[in-house]
Amino acid sequence: MSKAMKDLLEGVVLVLVGLPLWLFTEDVDVPVVTLTKVGLVMMCVGGVLVATGLYRGVRESG
Repeated sequence: MSKAMKDLLEGVVLVLVGLPLWLFTEDVDVPVVTLTKVGLVMMCVGGVLVATGLYRGVRESG
């Protein structure tokens, strides 16, 4: 598996895990963190990984 595909896969997984956290954990109380913010951060990091994977994939193929 190439680094580009690995980045794409990790990014998609992070976005898919972060989205439900962001949407559905508003009423859950955790002492240290807010799960909605954790979900938002996971989606942002996942988006960056997807963009990096796409960039590397285009760069390797070209």
